[in-house]
Amino acid sequence: MPLAVIGILLRNRRKQAPEVQEVLTKYGDLILARSGVHDPERERGLITLTVEGSEEEITALQRELEDVSGTSAGTALLIDE
Repeated sequence: MPLAVIGILLRNRRKQAPEVQEVLTKYGDLILARSGVHDPERERGLITLTVEGSEEEITALQRELEDVSGTSAGTALLIDE
């Protein structure tokens, strides 16, 4: 099953965090590890996820994260054969 690393940038962490958390909870079974840092001077935050799931599930997670206004996400997909 594919592994992936997803980076999520929240431009306004306080405003976007609740909606991002809803998406992460929905896909919680895919998430193996999660790390987050924030920049208090600029109100932005960065979350990195290590996930395992089908390519379709990983893509759906990324798309839902990108649907949160002011949030961007990028994925590095690692096929484990």
